[in-house]
Amino acid sequence: MATRQGQGGGAAARAGGLDFPRPLTTVDIVIFTIRLEALHVLLVRRGQGEGEPFPDAFALPGGFVDVAKDADLEACARRKLAEKTGVVSPYLEQLGSWGSAHRDPRGWSATHAYFALIPASAAEAALAADAQWFPLAGMSVKPKLAFDHAEILQAAVRRLRNKVEYTSLPAYLMPEEFTLPELQRTYEIVLDRPLEKSAFRTRMLSADLIEPVAKMRKGPNRPAQLYRLKAAAAPVYFARTFNAPE
Repeated sequence: MATRQGQGGGAAARAGGLDFPRPLTTVDIVIFTIRLEALHVLLVRRGQGEGEPFPDAFALPGGFVDVAKDADLEACARRKLAEKTGVVSPYLEQLGSWGSAHRDPRGWSATHAYFALIPASAAEAALAADAQWFPLAGMSVKPKLAFDHAEILQAAVRRLRNKVEYTSLPAYLMPEEFTLPELQRTYEIVLDRPLEKSAFRTRMLSADLIEPVAKMRKGPNRPAQLYRLKAAAAPVYFARTFNAPE
């Protein structure tokens, strides 16, 4: 009987002399952005074809590893990210792996999860027809998620919020140009708490992260200096976590 390499689902796979059942192997991506003053995650609606588990339910974007296209797990994650959003994420990080005999009714399966950050300016790009943004309430979303994707989503939110306490990750959620108050507000949305303005400004300006542009943002108050992320800027790690206002 023919088998699908990398997607054996319990069938014997024979390649290079190997003869043992292989699990289903997938990559799933938790894609975050800021929309409407809230942290959002991208979900996709599953198909209703014959044999599809969790038909018509929402799930994280992802799919099977393609051994002909994907050189490694990150390549698979980037391919799926591009398919669902049409953009290249400025930040992608491996989150962890989940596997068991029961998470997928089709057979023993393992998924390797990543999380990605997309600027708000790119969040409305050409999404796949089955993709939709959902706001986070705490560490969950309103739709019930397929497989164990609710658990994976919670792990991603915890990882993001923990790292935001001492890194510059929210800068990857910003548009090409932004003000310091806008950057601070993005931090506050992700952390779900206010930050002390003066200390935040000092930390951002002293980090090798952003640079001013020759423009000002006009508004009802005095004009505000615009900044941009430095080219190829790696995440900055701070010595202390961020303080709330006193």
